[in-house]
Amino acid sequence: MTEVTITHIGGPTALLEFGGWRILSDPTFDPPGKRYFFGWGTTSRKLVGPSIAAADLGPIDAVLVSHHHHGDNLDPSAAALLPTWGTTLTTKKAAAKLGAHCRGLAAWETTTLEAPGKETITVTATPCRHGPVGSDPITGPVVGFSLAWAGQEHGELWVTGDTVLYPALREVPSRLKVGTMLMHLGSVRFRYLSGWFRYTMDAREGAELIDLVQPTHVVPVHYEGWSHFQQDRDAAEPVIAASPHADRVRWVDPGASVTLQA
Repeated sequence: MTEVTITHIGGPTALLEFGGWRILSDPTFDPPGKRYFFGWGTTSRKLVGPSIAAADLGPIDAVLVSHHHHGDNLDPSAAALLPTWGTTLTTKKAAAKLGAHCRGLAAWETTTLEAPGKETITVTATPCRHGPVGSDPITGPVVGFSLAWAGQEHGELWVTGDTVLYPALREVPSRLKVGTMLMHLGSVRFRYLSGWFRYTMDAREGAELIDLVQPTHVVPVHYEGWSHFQQDRDAAEPVIAASPHADRVRWVDPGASVTLQA
């Protein structure tokens, strides 16, 4: 079981398929046009709908929700479907709110996903800081997820979640061997409220993270479709292309898929 197929649905949302498993990350399926309120005066409008409708996904075995309190990572349409999609892994705060089908994890805690006829997946929650120093009480808890299973050739499949590059994230290469990285970018800012402070990585930080982690494959997500994303692919791609490991990065258009050796 050495291949993983990643389908970019839009925003942070991706379908991960390997060894019979079908796993969704940060599901968002609302139509475009709505404005979402993130708290503390921050808002965003959804500009583009999902490239694949939830009804067309087929069966889902598990869901990874980096955080539940921002509509660009879990929107009402997806939240209503969570109980039909198997186990949801998320933060402890989100699990307490979303229901019995959820398991809550803090950074560096692990759990397993098991199903008949499929390899067991060990999932490790990874740290995230969704903003500048001191912003955690405002932005709330967020985690990433690293997935390990038997037969991986290059290393684990890591979904970074919404985060900036900060000291705890720099610990990842000393704790995990990452083969494939689903990297959340977007350079989220709310200039009317907090100036130039960022709440997710920009391409420069993304390139630095690639250099630190040394994954074999990188698939960027979370850079299009929302008004609070300040660095789209057109702006981010040249920065990544000029980095030492540009050949490891695969940009996948919404609605398209890429199959990689895991």
